[in-house]
Amino acid sequence: MKPILIIFLFLVTPITFSQSLISGPDLLDKAIAYHDPNGKWKQFSGHLNVIMQTPDGPDRDSRITMNLPAEYFQVIAKRDTLTTTYTIDKGDCSIQLNGKENLSEAIRKEHNLSCERATLYKNYYTYLYGLPMKLKDPGTQISETVELKSFKGKEYLVLRATYDEAIGSDVWYFYFNPKTYAMEIYQFFKGNPKGKGKDTGEYILLSEEAVINDIKMPKIRAWYYNKDDKYLGTDLLKTE
Repeated sequence: MKPILIIFLFLVTPITFSQSLISGPDLLDKAIAYHDPNGKWKQFSGHLNVIMQTPDGPDRDSRITMNLPAEYFQVIAKRDTLTTTYTIDKGDCSIQLNGKENLSEAIRKEHNLSCERATLYKNYYTYLYGLPMKLKDPGTQISETVELKSFKGKEYLVLRATYDEAIGSDVWYFYFNPKTYAMEIYQFFKGNPKGKGKDTGEYILLSEEAVINDIKMPKIRAWYYNKDDKYLGTDLLKTE
């Protein structure tokens, strides 16, 4: 090996390794300190207004109310002429369609209305808008090893998360800005991303921020398939 190459490797190697020496739990703590510096998430009570845009359909305008200490969740979603309301209050579920609550089984089936769907919405919104704080939840397995990866020409510190079997089998990766520890991308695979799951799942690009109850949340979330980079849609968080 030429002396000049040895000197070059000596100079750059410590920098590369020092960026990845941070452990997974330490990276998560730094990311939470960035997004939720005052520890407000566990006591979150407020509203989120989200517009979901998809390439082949009309926008869905949702008003989400969450009161985590009171175990209350509600989403009122408007699309075209239909307004659906799902409410979960301390485990009790109620459903409305265009303001009507006493719905026949035929109407529920036609519009895919169910308490299972209400729970899906609750888990979806509390998980995604509660990140990265939700990675502290019981059953979440955080890898000790942090990778330094390049994604679309930019370098990130990448945290790997898996879950207890009772929760799910998806494998998630969270991409953090190596300087600020802001979360800028997350990605999931259905199973092993290096095996049969490699062509599954999606990645989500986060841009801009909205500060709600002192918590920095992504204002724009754009969804794509891992397999072919096909664009799926965008969630826009509106501030009141």
